[in-house]
Amino acid sequence: MYIKRNYGFWMTFNWSKKPFILGLIYSLLIYGASHLIDFHIYIPWQPISILGIAVAFYLGFKNNSSYDRTWEARKIYGGIVNSSRSFGAAIVAFVKGAKSDEVKKELIYRHVAWLTALRYQLRLSRPWEHKEDRLTSKYAPTVCEAYNKSLDQEMEGFLSPEEIQGLEGKTNMATQIMKNQSQRLQELRGQEYFEDFRHMELHQLIVSFYTDQGKAERIKNFPFPRQYASTALWLTLLFSLFVPLGLLDIAKSANGWIYWICPVLSALIIWVFFLMEKIGDYSENPFEGTYNDVPITSISRGIEIDLREMIEDKDIPAAIQDENGFLL
Repeated sequence: MYIKRNYGFWMTFNWSKKPFILGLIYSLLIYGASHLIDFHIYIPWQPISILGIAVAFYLGFKNNSSYDRTWEARKIYGGIVNSSRSFGAAIVAFVKGAKSDEVKKELIYRHVAWLTALRYQLRLSRPWEHKEDRLTSKYAPTVCEAYNKSLDQEMEGFLSPEEIQGLEGKTNMATQIMKNQSQRLQELRGQEYFEDFRHMELHQLIVSFYTDQGKAERIKNFPFPRQYASTALWLTLLFSLFVPLGLLDIAKSANGWIYWICPVLSALIIWVFFLMEKIGDYSENPFEGTYNDVPITSISRGIEIDLREMIEDKDIPAAIQDENGFLL
């Protein structure tokens, strides 16, 4: 996630320059043919402008819907932050017994392991995501040995070797970790580390974690409907094909540099529409592992710091710093 005030113009242009370059080449071919071989096929600008208005409305709908997915993902992780703090405070306040400090640490660490497994799972690639733009140095692009090895290494500091071994081969590790947490809470209730009422309060927090995990998985595993995404792309392309022909209608009576400025204007119009389409396209998948993601790694680290400070743990890691204006 980019956290500086604005993307620079050249950063934006470099990210989206392909439509401008192709639009400029296409426009120059149209205008060059018109100038050299007396090619006078053009379309009145009025119907093209109406088409442009329709495309702009459609792109606005798509971008709003895409933004809703990103904002919902951020709200989900905001809920995880709040519930995690409540869980940590409850553990510190509720757990009493001979080995209460060890038990508190075990429960807090298992929760951090759940956060770790969840963010790894949410960053696995899907066929509809922009795999070519993933930060492959940070996130494994597919389910592979590197993914499992990296996840196991991170969880080694939070779970026992026996528990990690029991998670191997599981389809959804985050779900299994939370199941282990629930079972452990039941065991501790049997050992009278807390009474029934407090056990039920802790179980309700487990329910909230499962709820938020399911919401995040819904966004991850259900793409923005392909009919809407595809229609936006093809309508933008269709409009772009007509733009130079429409401006040719305006430029046909012009001479000199005014005539040749129209291909540049055509390319700019094409670029603006494709830029709008691309912004919506990259907002559809807030967990795909690109710079436009919801920064779930940074959020998870913040939760870890809060919980470990509650139990006065040692060697607490620092908050993740931005890398050139980006949070991961």
